[in-house]
Amino acid sequence: MISRLLRIKPMSMLSAEASEQGEHTLKRSLSAMNLIMLGIGAVIGAGIFTLTGQAAALYAGPAVALSFVVAGLTCAFAGLCYAEFASIIPIAGSAYTYGYATLGELVAWIIGWDLCLEYAFGASTVASGWAGYFNSLLQQFGIVFPPALTTTTGNVLVRYHGIWIDKMSLPPGVGDAGLPHVTGLFNLIAALIVLVVTTILVIGIKESANFNSAIVVVKLAIVGIFIAIGGYFLFRHPQVAHRNWSPFIPPRDASGGFGWRGIPKGASRIFFAYIGFDAVSTAAQEARRPQRDMPVGILGSLGVCTILYIVVSLVLTGLVSYKTLNVSAPVALGIDATGVTWGSLLVKIGAIFGLATVMLVMLLGQTRVFYSMSKDGLFWKWASAVHPRFRTPWITTIVFGLFAAIMPAILPIDKLADLVNIGTLLAFTIVSAGVWVLRVRQPELHRPFKTPLVPLVPILGVASAVYLMTQLALITWEVMIGWLILGLVIYFGYSLKHSRVQQLEKMTAAD
Repeated sequence: MISRLLRIKPMSMLSAEASEQGEHTLKRSLSAMNLIMLGIGAVIGAGIFTLTGQAAALYAGPAVALSFVVAGLTCAFAGLCYAEFASIIPIAGSAYTYGYATLGELVAWIIGWDLCLEYAFGASTVASGWAGYFNSLLQQFGIVFPPALTTTTGNVLVRYHGIWIDKMSLPPGVGDAGLPHVTGLFNLIAALIVLVVTTILVIGIKESANFNSAIVVVKLAIVGIFIAIGGYFLFRHPQVAHRNWSPFIPPRDASGGFGWRGIPKGASRIFFAYIGFDAVSTAAQEARRPQRDMPVGILGSLGVCTILYIVVSLVLTGLVSYKTLNVSAPVALGIDATGVTWGSLLVKIGAIFGLATVMLVMLLGQTRVFYSMSKDGLFWKWASAVHPRFRTPWITTIVFGLFAAIMPAILPIDKLADLVNIGTLLAFTIVSAGVWVLRVRQPELHRPFKTPLVPLVPILGVASAVYLMTQLALITWEVMIGWLILGLVIYFGYSLKHSRVQQLEKMTAAD
């Protein structure tokens, strides 16, 4: 029985799938630049516009820049391993497919089911943040959407200085007594943006990639403007940076944050920001020249985004005290400190664009993983149905788009970022281990891109990812374990009986 669970998917089967063509297959239309933009589209969003401030305020202080270095190094180890796998196995499915080829079917199912948690909850979390920025922008122009339809069910909003804001966002020392209150019924804005993104994904991968690339250019320009304005201000007022960066590593507090220990804690919380380059590998079956373009897309997007995160975090914590950054729009707070009055408006527009592309790439990754699992017989057939005109997995895109739209509309999901982080780190662990296993089992295999310093790089990838997982809250582990138990019920109840690999083994044994 154990041998059945650990059966790997043969390379011959993977190669055959990679070469399939026709109206029932995914369309190869993405260039290396599309893939880099796809990765940047997913990475530059929630990390810069929200998570940087929270990690600085609660865990690392100004040393959040070092947290990004730690997270970036962990991603670099895993990214090199992803690049090797993507060049060998240009199939949709990302870590799921790589695990299937090296560590066996059960491990592949676990990581595929885990990626479902990662992408679906990630898209929902980002949708909730997008709705907050969009509603704030509407109010800035005097457009007031019914407040009960702008936040999650049961969340309390108050009217402060003529604007509806989250009760928890009131400035320190300001009470809510006497202020108008509204309790959220349904976050309609969050639901609608997910449905719009889902529609774009159904229409076609090329159209989705072009939409993403256009938005990426806009938001990169806005991030660049923030760096330029903030950097120039700090150059003119070095005493401000000195005051806010002192101490650069704040002393430890009662919650376990700050100090040197706060740096990896901050890194584990901001890891949500880095899942974009993992999503690049899910589009391998839609790349024109995957053996060459996938490594470029993965490592290119990772390099660009890590540098931007470090620079933005340094400028942000130099402009304002890290203690004030636990807000929904920390970058807007930072640019307000420069006195540039139009800065806040610009940042909100950038956040709206940025978070929209994060949702797009997360939902893209979600559907491609389930497409691959369905093609392997591990999931129901409807999940791999390809639209004859658009050549996209349209049913699974719509189903999970509806699922992702409902969650941020009715559920408070402020803790779900940690669930996305643990899912991402588990994927990195399996991919890093898989490269080493495949090198041992099939050293003669042609590798268009080779991870350097094997087994050192895979070992460092596994060790750093597992270490950051240990920094996450216990409830995160409990929810993930519960999710995996549900997945195992589906695996043993359905997947094991319908697995193509298992059926191939039976046919081979019969012959």
